[in-house]
Amino acid sequence: MGCAGPQASATAPGSPAATSSQASVEPGQPSATPGSVGEAPRLALEPVADGLRQPVDIAWRPDDPDSLFVLEQGGRIRIVRDGSLVEQPLLDITGIVTAGGEQGLLGLAFHPDAADRRFFVYYTALDGSENLAAYQTLPDDRDRADPDSGTILLRMEDPFGNHNGGGLAFGPDGNLYVSTGDGGGGGDPLDSGRRLDTLLAKILRLDVDVASGADPPYAIPEGNPFVGVDGARPEIWLTGLRNPWRFRFDRATGDLWIGDVGQNEREEIDVVRAGVSGLDFGWNIMEGSLCFRDGGDDCLTDALTLPVTEYGHDEGIAVIGGTVYRGDAQPALRGWYVFADNGSGKFWVIDPTRNDLHEPTLALESGRSISAIAEDAAGELFATDLGGALLRVVVEGS
Repeated sequence: MGCAGPQASATAPGSPAATSSQASVEPGQPSATPGSVGEAPRLALEPVADGLRQPVDIAWRPDDPDSLFVLEQGGRIRIVRDGSLVEQPLLDITGIVTAGGEQGLLGLAFHPDAADRRFFVYYTALDGSENLAAYQTLPDDRDRADPDSGTILLRMEDPFGNHNGGGLAFGPDGNLYVSTGDGGGGGDPLDSGRRLDTLLAKILRLDVDVASGADPPYAIPEGNPFVGVDGARPEIWLTGLRNPWRFRFDRATGDLWIGDVGQNEREEIDVVRAGVSGLDFGWNIMEGSLCFRDGGDDCLTDALTLPVTEYGHDEGIAVIGGTVYRGDAQPALRGWYVFADNGSGKFWVIDPTRNDLHEPTLALESGRSISAIAEDAAGELFATDLGGALLRVVVEGS
């Protein structure tokens, strides 16, 4: 996943933050209850399914909670049911996707209303642009998408092949959240992280429940922080991100967790407590907790937000954002935030109730090329290995 996406490289994808911690940002006192979550567990990986082609994300669908849907970078969505890989993909858009390096089919989210046949994908088009599109499953076969149902919601020009973001998730508020990279190149030459007139280097928040045929095909949700700000795009929810590779909502608190890939020094995890918006995570002024632009040590200001944990490139090169475990099958893991690194295959855990910048606890050295960590409908954790495997994350010895 290196610089931004599915392929490991010596240059890593994201970079952010600066000084003030979330607790000092209004509105938004932390929604989590302060306190320890117990002794940090050791983790292990159990094989679930193999034979995937460069899997990069995992999702589940409300009307089919026992299946997992795995994104293949080349442009297919595969179904894993009862531990077996279904031969026919849900969707195959390989003919319209540029794949390779950090480009490809990068994000998937199903509409949270089980009666709604739409799902949303984020992909690199043949012209290099980043596209957010909606598709629908067939009325008489929910395991097959109508390939002609694709509707483009957003199209973003992207002059470089790296730093594409691509994460998608519906929040507790029913809106669709979208992560975008800074557009690529070293050091953010487009200055996307500092600009509010571009959708790059952001997390966006969209209301996709608009009338059919609406133009644009989404609305701006009430409360988006930059509505009415001169020159700013109203879709923006958060800014100052380099290459947010996987973000997830904590199903218990509504907090938003982001893995942002760094450049040369730091990989970071950011948290946005429920009810907080408009945070600036600092790229390209900062990379993690370090000053990046123009050197020096005067970058810490109250306008920027620090990560809650980070690690250097002696530990890995491309962070894979995870989620807080809320399932029942692994009691010793309950309440811990789990994340990994694509280059080293290491997994770490942190106490998600803490707002200060602190060291993560090493939980597993897998030796795998991890590309995603996600929940199933029951809150159990799974991971993908770019080598082709879907894996279950468990406590060692359980």
